[in-house]
Amino acid sequence: MSEHGITELGAYIPRLRLERTAIAAAHRWMAPSLKGLAKGARAFCSWDEDAITLAVEAARDCLGPAGSAARGGVTSLTVASTTLPYADLQNSAIVAGALGLAASVRTSDVGGSQRGGVSALASALRAREEGSVVVAADRLQAKPASTQEMVYGAAAAAFSLGSSRVIARLLGAGVNLAQFVDHFRANGTDHDYFWEERWIRDEGLAKLIPPAVNAALAEAKLAIGDVDTLVLASSLKGVSAALGKQLGFSGTITDGLDDGCGYSGAAHPLLLLAAALESAKPGQKILVVGFGQGAEAILLETTPAIAERNAGVAGKRRGVRGSLAAGVTTSEYLRMATFYGELQPEWGMRGEKSGKAALTTQHRESHQLAGFVAGKCRACGTVQFPRLAYCVNPECNAKAAQFEDHPLTEEPAQVLTFTADWLSYHPAPPLYVGFAQFTSGARLLMEICDVGPEGIEVGTKLETVFRIKEPDKVRGLNRYFWKMTPASVATTTKGAT
Repeated sequence: MSEHGITELGAYIPRLRLERTAIAAAHRWMAPSLKGLAKGARAFCSWDEDAITLAVEAARDCLGPAGSAARGGVTSLTVASTTLPYADLQNSAIVAGALGLAASVRTSDVGGSQRGGVSALASALRAREEGSVVVAADRLQAKPASTQEMVYGAAAAAFSLGSSRVIARLLGAGVNLAQFVDHFRANGTDHDYFWEERWIRDEGLAKLIPPAVNAALAEAKLAIGDVDTLVLASSLKGVSAALGKQLGFSGTITDGLDDGCGYSGAAHPLLLLAAALESAKPGQKILVVGFGQGAEAILLETTPAIAERNAGVAGKRRGVRGSLAAGVTTSEYLRMATFYGELQPEWGMRGEKSGKAALTTQHRESHQLAGFVAGKCRACGTVQFPRLAYCVNPECNAKAAQFEDHPLTEEPAQVLTFTADWLSYHPAPPLYVGFAQFTSGARLLMEICDVGPEGIEVGTKLETVFRIKEPDKVRGLNRYFWKMTPASVATTTKGAT
């Protein structure tokens, strides 16, 4: 039987980070105990980010540029999340469209438990399908002044699977299913209801995880002493070290990424796995544990290909390290509260538009809109978006039938002109818009997001990101499109815009 396993990985953490001291300060009048958790910064989503956009960015990082062999070889896409925006509209299909995947790709959503990311990866590894991709993404929301608001974050991680250049293979897996309720969130509600932490730790984690771990070790015919790295994600402080001690584990426990990210639900075990693989050496055994209505464990072993992958990845993929380094830190708590709907500012009449999407146009133009695919004239080489009936070059005017696809999602660009608009309604003022000059010659008026307090200037390097273009506040359907963002953002500057 040919070797099969993980062939590549990708990650994404939202650029916006909030200092936890700002959260504690906002609530100290009624919850002074939060000060004890006020260390570092947590990631939070901008108003135009959700589990879908997070998943797209992680998958882009994993699969490489549009038109690459990796994207062309995808046969199935699974997206795991507990915060998918749609209950009856396949979220993974939107992700596949943004990635420009073939219409023959099978897509599926996995939800209902923060164990979902580990479960999806375990199932894909068991299936041994060539070209499968697993993405886990979560945008967790917590009640203001709760401990969850302090420790939660947002992130996504993606893995491609196959038999070519395998960097980690499956040795064993185990499940211990239990109807144990540590927390839950009913349909139509925004916040989780949590049970008492000691109960979760002592009766849940401590009793349910070991049987799953032992089952994975038994299948691999190994002992806990053979494991080099333990990946165990939890929103409770100190759980990883305590469980490691209980299991008799003496190796390396992965950093929980509390500072710069925070606990990201279904995505977090896979995010920590991605971080572990980024620095792994050949022959290392990595144990990954997911918790939620029981526990699930997968035991992986890195191959010699991991060394080549990690040596050659510099500057080519963002990964976990790059995502952490790209943060824009703010001390404005009300910004996060507004973006997450916990605060409803008075925007005035400018903010009253509903944003209804034209679904017919969206379907007819889905190829170029979802994947940001421009047309390149074969006659003169002019690149244009959107595609018109004829080439826009006045000296050419060739018919659009002879255009070839030209994706703009990975093409370098820079600011040609811009304005910071404080008069138009925008959920994160000011609204930055300007012409992006692409290296191919395409020149487009684009929204520019995640601009730090240092602003932008003519010549600032830009990259594309998949975001919510406009939410439909009446019907609840988001219109997604591509925006530009500065290619590099300061990591420690305060007061992000």
